[in-house]
Amino acid sequence: MIKAKQNKKLLFSIAIIIIGIWVAPYFLFGENAHMRVHDNLDSNIGWYKVLKDSGELFAPGDASIDQILNGELSRDAFYSQFYADVFLFMLFPPMIAYGVSQLITRALAFLGMYLLLKKYVIKDEQASVIQIGVALIFSLTPFWPSGMLSYLGMPLALYAFLNIRNGERLWKNYLILTVLPFLSSFVLGFFYFLTIIGIYWLIEVIRKKKLNLRFFFSILYMIFLYLLIDYRLVLSMLMPHEPTNRDVFYQSKNSLLDTIQLIFKNYIIGHNQDRSVHDLLILPIVLVCFVVLLVTKQWKQNKLFIWLNIWLFVLSVWYAFWFYEGWQPLKEKVNILTTFNFSRFHYFSSPLIYIIFGMALYLIWKLGKWGRALSVLLIIAQFIVLIPYNEQVAYKNQPTYKEFYAVEQFQEIKDYIGKPQEDYRVVSIGIHPVISQYNGFYTLDTYANIYPLTYKEDFRKIIAPELAKNKTLADYYDEWGGRVYIFVDELGKKYMYSKDADVTIENLNLNTDQLKKMGGEYIFSAVPIENALENQLTLEKVFENDSSNWKIYLYKVE
Repeated sequence: MIKAKQNKKLLFSIAIIIIGIWVAPYFLFGENAHMRVHDNLDSNIGWYKVLKDSGELFAPGDASIDQILNGELSRDAFYSQFYADVFLFMLFPPMIAYGVSQLITRALAFLGMYLLLKKYVIKDEQASVIQIGVALIFSLTPFWPSGMLSYLGMPLALYAFLNIRNGERLWKNYLILTVLPFLSSFVLGFFYFLTIIGIYWLIEVIRKKKLNLRFFFSILYMIFLYLLIDYRLVLSMLMPHEPTNRDVFYQSKNSLLDTIQLIFKNYIIGHNQDRSVHDLLILPIVLVCFVVLLVTKQWKQNKLFIWLNIWLFVLSVWYAFWFYEGWQPLKEKVNILTTFNFSRFHYFSSPLIYIIFGMALYLIWKLGKWGRALSVLLIIAQFIVLIPYNEQVAYKNQPTYKEFYAVEQFQEIKDYIGKPQEDYRVVSIGIHPVISQYNGFYTLDTYANIYPLTYKEDFRKIIAPELAKNKTLADYYDEWGGRVYIFVDELGKKYMYSKDADVTIENLNLNTDQLKKMGGEYIFSAVPIENALENQLTLEKVFENDSSNWKIYLYKVE
């Protein structure tokens, strides 16, 4: 027993050290560190900077963020000031804030999965290597950075809820339920988790004919906290407002065959915001165990394992069918089905996969000495599988933080223009607009979750000639519109052209009269425009900088 405890402490210490090493580059390399661009550098991190510079952190929801979309973007478009990620970026330099966010998220993800497995899934103290090992590899999965614990925190929340359900009154359970809402998103994670927990409570009420009010009120408590923290979202939904881009979302357009393919794509690979990296090793192991239990008729002794596997597949079915074209007529009649993405129950998939993997490893563990050795080897193997997903490895061929935002280069552009930035508007071609925003420029273009529909329609007039050439781009803008970009047929849906890119726009067609009407004076293009004069554009200067990933062609709208 003493040796088992010593081994457990050693394994726990090793896990903490590995997590520390995993996030260390953000602190060691600073702005020379690599990180995810999609839904991260191209948006959230830049938004935090804009929000900080705007002085509108605590402003009313309808306050304008003047730097973006001619002031048509409201404070409500950004996160609540009570969200931990926002607080960190307001308090610390960006790279420190990012590193601390990663450390908090991965440490609590590890702790939550460990506590859940230890108490409710794998109760064998001799199998602590599975409890700790699975918790560790779960915490190292490539999560969406700004989501923090939006799905990685679900095991910790489930642990607290199960404790309360079982009658435990330990203060730590309510502490967990109190802290998590500040470290996660309600609409991008925990809404779906709490819905499932609520359904679980209801099923138990029906089966046991007992209300279990303690459990019920703990669910209400967490929902109430989320609504307080996200009060901006609540008020924006209750108050009358003009139509937004979300009112014309057209999500459900997949055929039945496409939907079936999406079921298996999500089941095998997962979604880009909650990648569990389970396709190479975990899924085959789990499926083998699943089949063996059915064939050997041992499924009755392992009902939880069987049912969790079934629910894992059901989550993929629900996700895929949300985009099935048969839904669209109903979505057009019921507005909330258009403005709110109910497909995101798949966020529960990643925690579920690692819980199931832990159960599969324990089935192997119980086969004897060779089974124990194999279980440990499989944990090590999955850890090795995850190494290429560390941001420093996965994005080593993409620009670093410093190269992406190119502060020195854009300072040169600002100095060259020589006017106060609030006195003119810019748009970008071939680079993300957030780069200009990060550097203080006022942009007509952006990446935004919600903004007025009238602005979307006005901006479309600028790019209408280009959209007419490319149905894919037209559908992308018209049916979603989250990226209010200067789309160019020749560039397609690629938004990052480095200074080494050998690309030229031969035949640009923009409605520059509309661009001028909206206040646009300059275009920052990452590639040269051959027919600039035909679009009433004059090349002012080309800017290059060793610390930047871009070559910026500065065009003035004449």
